[in-house]
Amino acid sequence: MSIHPSLRTKPSGLNQFRTVLKRSERIAKLSDQGDFSDGDSPLGLVKVAQRRMVAKKKKKVETEGGEEATEATSDS
Repeated sequence: MSIHPSLRTKPSGLNQFRTVLKRSERIAKLSDQGDFSDGDSPLGLVKVAQRRMVAKKKKKVETEGGEEATEATSDS
């Protein structure tokens, strides 16, 4: 019997983005935001949004002297 493709681990499988945080990670994030203090119960924590930040690629712009310069794009 073979293993299902979704269950295979890849070398980069350990570095994938996780959407679920551990309790200690949620407490750290909430205390950074000021929503959790030392006296609060660690049980029944509120949900914490985990967003993936995607860096935009820089466009190359040629200047007058034929030199290339990179410029960040700000598409909104």
